Amino acid sequence: MLNTKPLFSYRPYWAKRFGVAHVLPTSRAEMDDLGWDSCDIILVTGDAYVDHPSFGMAVIGRVLEAQGFRVGIIAQPDWTAVNDFMALGRPNLFFGVTAGNMDSMVNRYTADRKVRSDDAYTPDGAGGRRPDRSVIVYAQRCREACPDVPIVIGGIEASLRRVAHYDYWSDKVRRSVLLDAKADLLVYGNGERQVVEIAHRLASGEPIADFTDIRGTAYVRSSLPEGWVEIDSTSIDQPGRVDARPDPYADRAVASGCTTDVSAETPLRFHRAARIDRARTVIRMPAFEAVCKDPVLYAHASRVLHLETNPGNARALVQRHGNRDVWLNPPPIPLQTKELDQVFELPYTRQPHPGYRNARIPAYEMIRFSVNIMRGCFGGCTFCSITEHEGRIIQSRSEDSIVREIETIRDTVPGFTGVISDVGGPTANMYRLACKSPRIEAACRRPSCVYPGICSNLNTDHAPLIHLYQRVRKLPGIKKVLVASGLRYDLAVRSPEYVKELVTHHVGGYLKIAPEHTESGPLSKMMKPGMDAYYRFKELFDKYSGAAGKEQYLIPYFIAAHPGTTDEDMLNLALWLKRNGFRADQVQNFLPSPMATATAMYHSGRNPLRKVRYDSEKVPIPKGLRIRRLHKAFLRYHDANNWPMLREALKRMGRADLIGNGKRHLIPAWQPGGTDDGGERRRQFRTQHTGLPVNPKTSRRNSKSPSGKRRKNRSRPAPQR
Repeated sequence: MLNTKPLFSYRPYWAKRFGVAHVLPTSRAEMDDLGWDSCDIILVTGDAYVDHPSFGMAVIGRVLEAQGFRVGIIAQPDWTAVNDFMALGRPNLFFGVTAGNMDSMVNRYTADRKVRSDDAYTPDGAGGRRPDRSVIVYAQRCREACPDVPIVIGGIEASLRRVAHYDYWSDKVRRSVLLDAKADLLVYGNGERQVVEIAHRLASGEPIADFTDIRGTAYVRSSLPEGWVEIDSTSIDQPGRVDARPDPYADRAVASGCTTDVSAETPLRFHRAARIDRARTVIRMPAFEAVCKDPVLYAHASRVLHLETNPGNARALVQRHGNRDVWLNPPPIPLQTKELDQVFELPYTRQPHPGYRNARIPAYEMIRFSVNIMRGCFGGCTFCSITEHEGRIIQSRSEDSIVREIETIRDTVPGFTGVISDVGGPTANMYRLACKSPRIEAACRRPSCVYPGICSNLNTDHAPLIHLYQRVRKLPGIKKVLVASGLRYDLAVRSPEYVKELVTHHVGGYLKIAPEHTESGPLSKMMKPGMDAYYRFKELFDKYSGAAGKEQYLIPYFIAAHPGTTDEDMLNLALWLKRNGFRADQVQNFLPSPMATATAMYHSGRNPLRKVRYDSEKVPIPKGLRIRRLHKAFLRYHDANNWPMLREALKRMGRADLIGNGKRHLIPAWQPGGTDDGGERRRQFRTQHTGLPVNPKTSRRNSKSPSGKRRKNRSRPAPQR
């Protein structure tokens, strides 16, 4: 791995003399209590302020405090005016702006683009406490409040929108959020290294315009700097006539690099081209204006970006927006175990700010007694943003650090009953898993270490995780340690001893896992394993549950309407669910989040997991409200409100044999009273309010009175629910 300055090796800033704040201040009164006349850095976030290592702003704030800076937090400000953004005065160094732990659009809207009524990161779960595209709005208000103060944007919303990206909610490609926010610098990925370096360099008097060499950042520049080599990747292969390749032996003098004549009898020698310095190489992606017009070119740009995500070999990327370039430096170097331990052992109170009093913050309630043991994920699932944000190199904490955190929870967190709700991370069982060779890891360009099969270079030994589980469950005062994070079961079956430990001691009756689908079409576009791995894991799960004398169940999660999914795929999934006795209460429709590979599929209809051409593989895309609702209805085949829609679909698909009252049927032929009839009312509403064509034989709108005049619809049909 590349060398980098240790995170906590900087000389502390002079303000370290003020000591550690019990909680980072959110008001002038709290600053006065600490003896501060000003803040060095002010962090603005769309989440409530919870001083816990699972909340990004708390982590960044405490890391900067450990460097000696005075850090204030403005949480969920009123964005309609500038007053809240001036509450802590003018920061001496910079504003740090984030939407919070989630993209603000994902947070506020469902997969069907409906406004959510609640917000898990807000006191009492109240909705509407953050604006759409929070990073842009907050940055603009910070600029209004203090025009001369640098603005640094970060967090998952900025990270996933760092280049031109398809935006599902506006159904168009938007430009880099760096330009829309008019920020000075964008931090992507886990931001500790970048933010600490930015703070120290600003404190030393260096202008932020000179910060062009910090890994994990993006900035705007007008031209290619001197000494850099640009690789043009702005176009893709066009179908058409293939010209004959030039004969490589036609000009031997040029080919061999010779300046003298070479006779036919002279042995031909080719000289290897001079090795290009990767550190001074930049790849030019297709421009924003080009990917806006051409979805296939957008898929190509997505592929280029995802191939440059390994910190060991990634090159800089540049994308033109108008007359300016958005320049992305290579990803940040992952934290070492010692650094990650220090980050998680900073003096968090592990509670919401006292100003919220007794208000309940749902996201905090969920992780209140949980412990994060690692970062990153090498699964590479195309619909997931973890790899794009945290990277695919696993960063694990030490066992001692994890034990100390559990003891802190036991001794200091109010309401603790002896149960640790989760010991996990982005993926529960990737703790201390890595490539067998650091050299191979640094050179690897695979998007996933476990698809289409588990890489032979991947160490899949679960022994360190088994030992960790055994140690923490034996701690005094700890009654139970559960594992609630997502489990990669194709890795787990490589270690039956791990499955035994997990099932015997760390499952509370139900274990949630995510096969996501049963059919090879959508699974290949998700980069998920087939059902054989699920069956092997279920066999081990049932075996060890029985051996422990426990009745425990697997709860599989599935996604509807994912790119690559057909109606037949969803029907087969529904039949699998019925055969296995599953009735899903909560189901998930695919949500195209910014920058995800599956989102590029959704927008372009092409598969960027392979080389993209105009004649390359086309991916079936379930678009539109009707087909997305149908795919979701297949997952909830047991819901009577879905039966009319499913009957219509099964007849259209030639599978009316699945309609009936027997065990072999998917849905019954009868409709219980009080449920949605799914018939004429819906068709009339669609006709009147969307103008879509209908069958003239069944439409009152197209019928005529005996006088030849069209009848008027005097009664307005009830809207579809």
